[in-house]
Amino acid sequence: MDPSRYADLFRTESRDQLSAINGALLALEQGETSREPVDAIFRGVHTIKGMSATMGYAAVAEFSHELESLLEKVRAGEQALTPDLMDALFAAVDALESGVNDASESAALSPAMRRSLERLLDLSGGRSTAEFRVMQAADVARGTAQAASAEGALAGAGTLVEVAQSAAALLPGVRAFMAVQRLRELGEILALVPAVELLQVATTPQTFRVLMETAAGDAEIERAARSAGDVESVRIERREALPAVPAVAPRQDARAPAEEATLERSVTTGRRATDLRDVDDTGSLVERRTAPRARHVRIELSRLDSLLNLIGELVIVRGRLERVSRGLPHAAVHEAVTDATRLIGELQTEIMTSRLVPVGQVFDRFPRLVRDVSRTVGKDVLFSIEGKEIEIDRSVLEEIGEPVVHLLRNAVDHGLELPEVREAAGKPRAGRLTLAARRDRAAVVITVHDDGRGIDREKVLARALAMGMVPAGTVVLDDDSMLRCISHPGFSTAERVTDVSGRGVGIDAVQARTRALGGTFEVTTEMGKGTAVSIRLPMTLAIVRALLARVGDELYALPLTHVRETMARGPAEVRRVQGREVLVLRDEVLPILRLRDVVALPPGRAAGFEEIVVIERGDRRAGLVVDELTGQEDIVVKSFDAVRDGGTLFSGATILADGAPALIVDIGSLL
Repeated sequence: MDPSRYADLFRTESRDQLSAINGALLALEQGETSREPVDAIFRGVHTIKGMSATMGYAAVAEFSHELESLLEKVRAGEQALTPDLMDALFAAVDALESGVNDASESAALSPAMRRSLERLLDLSGGRSTAEFRVMQAADVARGTAQAASAEGALAGAGTLVEVAQSAAALLPGVRAFMAVQRLRELGEILALVPAVELLQVATTPQTFRVLMETAAGDAEIERAARSAGDVESVRIERREALPAVPAVAPRQDARAPAEEATLERSVTTGRRATDLRDVDDTGSLVERRTAPRARHVRIELSRLDSLLNLIGELVIVRGRLERVSRGLPHAAVHEAVTDATRLIGELQTEIMTSRLVPVGQVFDRFPRLVRDVSRTVGKDVLFSIEGKEIEIDRSVLEEIGEPVVHLLRNAVDHGLELPEVREAAGKPRAGRLTLAARRDRAAVVITVHDDGRGIDREKVLARALAMGMVPAGTVVLDDDSMLRCISHPGFSTAERVTDVSGRGVGIDAVQARTRALGGTFEVTTEMGKGTAVSIRLPMTLAIVRALLARVGDELYALPLTHVRETMARGPAEVRRVQGREVLVLRDEVLPILRLRDVVALPPGRAAGFEEIVVIERGDRRAGLVVDELTGQEDIVVKSFDAVRDGGTLFSGATILADGAPALIVDIGSLL
């Protein structure tokens, strides 16, 4: 087995612990008075220390030990949590995260770790790293004591899992710890022998026993036990302690002794955990079924990506089957194609759903970011997150982190005022900053809103005039013009340069990334009341429903999330206002765009044969004129390198059911 595989597992587990540690530190800083945050931080650091010691990462283990020593004093009430100490703890967690990312057997304490240790020791008078081995020995002693008491607990009711590692197991301590962690995901661990402290430092193959309460099947339990590799055998035993039978008169039939012998029994491997029996008031055996618990399983991300690619190919094949079968007279063929279409659709839905993850997986790291930025610029910020449970495709989630970071840093640095300025304006000293996510049809809208000073349109206009971005003599900027100005690379109205952010550069980066994801971007602001920046993104970047439009000999795909309705062009609907074509639709006047002109194709057929697609982005609408609408399809989105000077008109390309390529129009670039 490749040891690097376990390095990846170590980093994954450590990052989960670091995320929990950061959350607990923030809770402490915000005034949490219970003991739980300190205990959570201690548990996380202790776990990282044990894993790193087992892996041979001495630098991370020693640094974790010093941090753990300080936390022991805090838990015992010997060390007060002063603001200076809180800052030192945040810096220590950052140094620990850096050490985890760079961990190796040969790595020494980094400069950041050394600086952090010196600061912690100055503030706490903590113990030196020479005591690390003493602490490790104490862990082993504590684990031995726990193992002695756990031996008795193993005889209780539950599911007993005995795992024997192979004689040639590499890194047995790490493997055993990882296996226990996987088993923990299937239910509650009631007892473990040897204790986790002993397993973590083990250097020889182990046989460990876990008593757990779980509704998982035997196959799932065995997979979890073998997940870390180098396992020789797994034995599973189901145990149930039945309640005592009330005193009753002896039975007169031959079955009584056998029935009385069932007061306590073991359910052997193979019996379902939900198929149990109890004894009723008369002593008779009755069936009892327990409700299964919700379960999750971890899989490699590459497998999800492979499934997505395969279902994409199936969607294309489905379209070809439907097209080919239309001309065939055989009813059986049509029935088979209909069934295949239905099944592929259901499979597509299940795969797309399995890729959805809550945005909270990214949002949870932003409170720490806001805290650090606000302290750097000397502002008080009340930060809140809404809609963390909203789900989005994993590929989209991975891309939204950087844009949101830009928006949050800009809001704190340039949007919110200093406490004394807010107080003079009649506002609370602490500014409010909200990060929210919500569903809107087949899209997710992420909004960053602050109650700060707002964007000064006069300053934006003055800067735009100086840079030649608007015609001379312009006196007012509408929302669209203002957005074009502030999103221009290098544009900024900041009075001073900071290391945190620059309003123009941040907006430029956010807009570029949003467009690349096929999304749209909006800014609303009011002087003295604040600014809201909204990013609208598709829930998935892989497969979308699209309307197919033809212009000349070219086919284009228009994502249905931006299509409001379609209509045949008639002379009564299209008018001219101030020399420009507009669409009159139910007392609403919309501008007309010709896709032929947008893509720079030569003039084509007469206007009477054209069709109009009413497109929308947020509250903006327009009529898009095309030659012909040819239908709808589920299309597989493929990224591509845009042609020179092609702008942002296209967000990708696709292969249609007949094998023909088509470009996907970025509706956001048209409105």
